[in-house]
Amino acid sequence: MQKLIYLLFIATICFSSCSSRKGTLSNGQARRNNNSIKKGKRDAIANYQSYTSLSYIDRFKDIAIQEMNQYGIPASITLAQGLFESGSGNSELARVANNHFGIKCTSEWRGKSYYKDDDSANECFRVYDNPDDSYRDHSAFLKRKNYAKLFELDKNDYEGWARGLKKAGYATNPKYPELLINIIVKYNLDQYDRSEGEIAKIKREDRVLSQINDSIGNTNTDTLTKTRPDDKIYTVKTGDTLYNISKRFGITVDELKALNSIADDHIAIGQKLIVVK
Repeated sequence: MQKLIYLLFIATICFSSCSSRKGTLSNGQARRNNNSIKKGKRDAIANYQSYTSLSYIDRFKDIAIQEMNQYGIPASITLAQGLFESGSGNSELARVANNHFGIKCTSEWRGKSYYKDDDSANECFRVYDNPDDSYRDHSAFLKRKNYAKLFELDKNDYEGWARGLKKAGYATNPKYPELLINIIVKYNLDQYDRSEGEIAKIKREDRVLSQINDSIGNTNTDTLTKTRPDDKIYTVKTGDTLYNISKRFGITVDELKALNSIADDHIAIGQKLIVVK
């Protein structure tokens, strides 16, 4: 009996420490989550029509132009990123999650999630109701402090945007700018870009940069679900540690402990934790 208790104790320690080092969902948890997403979208997935690159451009050029006119992101850049990140709309994330830009979950994301291996195992990606929401969220995602300087560029400066996205940390691939530029040239995507007059550019810059500045240091509201992040509560499950919970929601362990007035590293199954700053 004592030997059994000892083995169970060792197994518990190992499971906890392994989960802590991994910092993500287990394969089983990710698989169950993804199966639930697929089940809810069974008909849409079964009837999904594959795209060619040209049919993809024809389908999404209008919303890319719309987002360009509203925020100043060149339509050519948005389309090139969509083509590249989604495999012309045919990737698993595009078909199952309507995610055309590979945008991952962040602390303010209140929607459903889909898990896939990327830089590490079982990374969390956003799930959208439809691909147009993915395009709109792409614009909202770029309205962050680290991308702010890009909005000072002309809205037809796709080369500046391509290089600026890489410099600001959108992608880790060192050839990302060249990949986007080559796609734009190959498909003549700059035909959808529009120049703007000096006064229009100043007004657009002021509007977008003010939105970015107003969001710095404030609690963000998700652009699609309109749910306040400070309402986000996580319920502790078997195998959870402060470390893997903090990684899942993009905060540090110390921040998680401070938010929940936790003095040590102990958490209990069923415990409710505030998981946003």
